[in-house]
Amino acid sequence: MNSVTYASAAPHLRRPAQRSGVLLDSFQDLDRAAATPATVPAAGNPAAPGDGQLLCANKVFKSYRQNKHIIPVLRGVDFSIRPGEFVAVVGQSGSGKSTLLHLLGTLDAPDAGEIHFEGNRIDNLPSQARDVLRNRYFGMIFQFYHLLPELTTLENVLAPKMIGQGVFRYWINKRQHQEEARHLLDLVGLSHRLNHKPKELSGGEMQRAAIARALVAAPQLLLADEPTGNLDRQTGQEIMELLQSLNRRQNLTIVMVTHDQTIAALADRTVRLVEGLVERLA
Repeated sequence: MNSVTYASAAPHLRRPAQRSGVLLDSFQDLDRAAATPATVPAAGNPAAPGDGQLLCANKVFKSYRQNKHIIPVLRGVDFSIRPGEFVAVVGQSGSGKSTLLHLLGTLDAPDAGEIHFEGNRIDNLPSQARDVLRNRYFGMIFQFYHLLPELTTLENVLAPKMIGQGVFRYWINKRQHQEEARHLLDLVGLSHRLNHKPKELSGGEMQRAAIARALVAAPQLLLADEPTGNLDRQTGQEIMELLQSLNRRQNLTIVMVTHDQTIAALADRTVRLVEGLVERLA
């Protein structure tokens, strides 16, 4: 029976050690759990993922209402990814790619079905617990970057640290956090843009900053929604090379949504959505 230990964020850019022994009903007391681990058996739900799966969606349904009409988007999707995999989710516009990614990242909740992370069900967690999960365990990259315009590149990357720790704890370790953020920005090729604001950056530079921000908490899973969608082909290729490098060198698990078959071919595996269902795995 699978179970996991949720601890404080792993050392920067190091793959977290395999966890065992603790199943938390929510993610609200991670530091306390790390200090005083307790053993609780994982729920014996037949939909729970099997051994070795990091993230798993089981028979997930999602519909949206438009006026009086209900529009089904996902119609019973099964999806799973193992640690260290790089999986591309492809499909035509409206097939449910972004909806699936938002559900996996707990930005939205399914109408039916379950989503598990490290053997724990996460789609029914309370709001505060989902916030902690996204802040410490998931990194997220969006097509439109979502950088804060009033902050510099360095400050944008540091924002998740301040949000996750609170102002007082953040300031105690401010120098260390800044060193980590600078290292990340150097990794993505932006060491010369630390004090530039988003309006002073190109599209590729903004996406690189967004990648650094997504990595600042050393997440176990990176969720990327059309990370090259707003970029020219050359810049998009550079972003993909960066993601491939992170996947191979840091063993970072990545789920990427894309409509571009050329981009998808660079992933380890492809999941195709057709009318809200998985058509095939390659």
